Amino acid sequence: MRSDLPVINVYNKKKIKSKLVVTQLLYGDSFKIIKKKGSWIKIKNNLDGYIGFIKKRNFSPNKKNTHKVHNLFANLYTKPNLKFKIKTKISFGSKITITEKKNKFYKFDNYWIKENDLKKTKYKNKNIFKDLYKFVGTKYVWGGKYFSGVDCSALVQLFINFNNKYCPRDSKDQIGYFKKKVKLKNIRKNDLIFWKGHVAIAISNQRLIHAYGPLKSTIIMPIKSTIDRINKTANLKVIGIRRVT
Repeated sequence: MRSDLPVINVYNKKKIKSKLVVTQLLYGDSFKIIKKKGSWIKIKNNLDGYIGFIKKRNFSPNKKNTHKVHNLFANLYTKPNLKFKIKTKISFGSKITITEKKNKFYKFDNYWIKENDLKKTKYKNKNIFKDLYKFVGTKYVWGGKYFSGVDCSALVQLFINFNNKYCPRDSKDQIGYFKKKVKLKNIRKNDLIFWKGHVAIAISNQRLIHAYGPLKSTIIMPIKSTIDRINKTANLKVIGIRRVT
């Protein structure tokens, strides 16, 4: 099956509470139904194997996606004309199947979307975190993967997945998956810095970007002062640095 909603919360228990949201499905994400019980469905995300619970509804059969959203979000339209914009948006990394093209718009399902919001599914950036700055200022939300709210490990996963590569969902699994260890003195752009329960992405040997809970935002900070701050406020030291590319 596939998600045909802009975003679907995935819970670790069959209860609708924000603290139980562990991840989200974006438009076009596919999943396997493990079990149905009452108003809930237990699923396994085909992208990363993540297991959780979503609210029961009628989902679409899976289909081959042709394009993906490369901007922070994309507006949707009822007709291939800017006058027909609706409130619904889909987020970076959402995947769609194009059926028609008209006036620099593409049609998918019951919507139209601007051509310049999309890349073909096979598209890759040579710099895997090239568009990371688009998320600066995005609200920190535990379990979030959507443009309105994202958490630290989702930020990493979104960009690696966008480049058609596998990446685990949680930081505790990401540090084990990426094998190439790096010392702090040798850190460079695109390296991942890990603490227990947290991850940041180096954008140079001096600065990083992370979705940072205490400041409730996705923010650029100096590497050294971030390490000092997390050590001071949370009593956590860096447990590893990994090279992705």
